[in-house]
Amino acid sequence: MESYPISSLGNQTQKSNIKPILPSIFASIYWFLLLANISALIYYHTYSPSWTGLGIFRISGLTLLIWTTVLFFSSIVGTYSKNYLTGFKYQNRFSLLSFGFTFSVLLFVLSNHILPLLLSWFAMGIFMAKLIGVNQDWQEAKEAEKFSLRYFFFGSLLLTVGVLILSFQNNQFTLSGLTNAYENNTSFLILPSILIILAALVQSAIYPFHKWLLSAMTSPTPASALMHAGFVNGSGILLTLFAPLLIASNSLWVLFVIGGITAIVAQFQKLIQVNVKHKLACSTIAQMGFMIMQCGLGFFNAAIAHLILHGFYKAYLFLSSGEQVIQSSPVASPKIKITFIQALAVGIFGVLGAFLFAYLTGKTNYSDSSIFLTLIVAITVGQATYNIVKEKTLTYLEKIGISAVLFLLGISTYAMFFNGITYLLADVPMIQVKQPLDALQIGFGLIFLLGFFIMKLGVYRKSAWLYVMFMNLSQPYKKTVHYYKK
Repeated sequence: MESYPISSLGNQTQKSNIKPILPSIFASIYWFLLLANISALIYYHTYSPSWTGLGIFRISGLTLLIWTTVLFFSSIVGTYSKNYLTGFKYQNRFSLLSFGFTFSVLLFVLSNHILPLLLSWFAMGIFMAKLIGVNQDWQEAKEAEKFSLRYFFFGSLLLTVGVLILSFQNNQFTLSGLTNAYENNTSFLILPSILIILAALVQSAIYPFHKWLLSAMTSPTPASALMHAGFVNGSGILLTLFAPLLIASNSLWVLFVIGGITAIVAQFQKLIQVNVKHKLACSTIAQMGFMIMQCGLGFFNAAIAHLILHGFYKAYLFLSSGEQVIQSSPVASPKIKITFIQALAVGIFGVLGAFLFAYLTGKTNYSDSSIFLTLIVAITVGQATYNIVKEKTLTYLEKIGISAVLFLLGISTYAMFFNGITYLLADVPMIQVKQPLDALQIGFGLIFLLGFFIMKLGVYRKSAWLYVMFMNLSQPYKKTVHYYKK
């Protein structure tokens, strides 16, 4: 996560006698590769070439889309860190680790054979752990590195065992080969499916594997941006690559339930935090829970769209988080007061927003899992509408007009982005498989909706037990927070 200001990191302020040149070199490389990849993406979807390499590598729409996203973030972070880390004696080390992390992500998305796939997943964890502990003069940073590395080793082990079981059972050692094998042999798929799901949950810091992210406070701000905008999102890519397996094994419901619980609990935790770093961490965990939930609904294209948008949003928040660090006194949380007219406006615009999204994306069948996506859109539009109609400086006409314009532009833009992502991923198998609506989905959907209203109405504040439980769940590993401070 975001570090403290450089001036407070002890020996981190010691300047190196050698002027670092690697940050500038890597920043230039990132921008060059980004422009080249955008050109390749346009060419690929214009001429539809077949780009493979000895069955080991495979370039698809997903490959080029994720490459473009990752290279964009790396370019921004690399350029930002040139100035932000000036004087940091480990700046060259940071640049090398960042480049290694970026390369490992690119290799992971490129891999078709399971060997480079597993090695790159393992390398992603190694590089990220090293970035968390990049300040070797800070003992808490070393502890955070070791703590997170244990989680990443565990996740890599789970993924390796799950993929190897699949490969040896079907005598297939490529993703393309395994995709075809699922249709012929649906037995013995539960165990590898659960192992791969667990590996994804570890990397996304989904409960109960969330503590590594809450303990990663020692990484510099640029590393935090990479972590929250790129690393934790990797599980969405992993689950998309193995979507045929998850669907064939009927294990999507596991993702739906665990993702939904995480989204609710982490959002509650965010509300009781008292500093910006913990708020951002809990926000990321909640967003990852929602992304996992989308996978559980069979909408892997929605999960990819979500992880990209979350990456942009969270990278911006981290790179600008220093502006939010201020000294203030505790104040009472504002109570939500809503009149009948305001509630009516929120309800009308929420329903209209959901119908517009359903129409623009073709999700007009309300008897399958797509109803949950439209429900989330309705909640989002309703929340935005409430933030507008409660403003006392606006007239009633201005409130209605602004709400209408914002929801039309917002829903139309998101629908266009969603449809664009779906188009770019057209060659990815089972990128969108709507699930039949069942009692589990309906029941948990009602619980999710109830949790949202309990959160917005502040009911949880009246329970000391809930407050203590959420606060305890959000505590980092003790040795990563001033444990060695004299």
